[in-house]
Amino acid sequence: MEVVENSLDVAIDAFLDRPLFCFLAQASSDGPRLSPLWFLWEEGTIWCIATRSRSYVERIEADPRTALAIVDFDPGTGQIQHVGMRGRARIEAFDPELAARLLDRYLGHDEADWPERFRNLPAADHAIVRFEPSTVVARDQSYPA
Repeated sequence: MEVVENSLDVAIDAFLDRPLFCFLAQASSDGPRLSPLWFLWEEGTIWCIATRSRSYVERIEADPRTALAIVDFDPGTGQIQHVGMRGRARIEAFDPELAARLLDRYLGHDEADWPERFRNLPAADHAIVRFEPSTVVARDQSYPA
């Protein structure tokens, strides 16, 4: 992974440990597409839970070239931090342990407290998106509030 630019005042790994949304961008026959997803950053890879019926799954299988954007914005403080990545994605078999680690970031440690729709995800209906970045741009675009 080549870091093209980094003006963040925190390590990129620390930024990616925040429970933010990633925006998965892809080309399609009728124009660009964008999918907001929860993610997990582990060992230089972005992991997302995929619902097999969503169109982004087919697009990844057809063309793995993908871009991701992750933004942390707080209008009260003027903080705007952004990490953009280009790379390749692929669809992998559903991994319940990885999915549990990802959901834990957003929903808390006790699965009993999670909304029902996130418990016991059926493997037949879900997969894992594995995104491996080739280039990264990390920018602090904050302003004084």
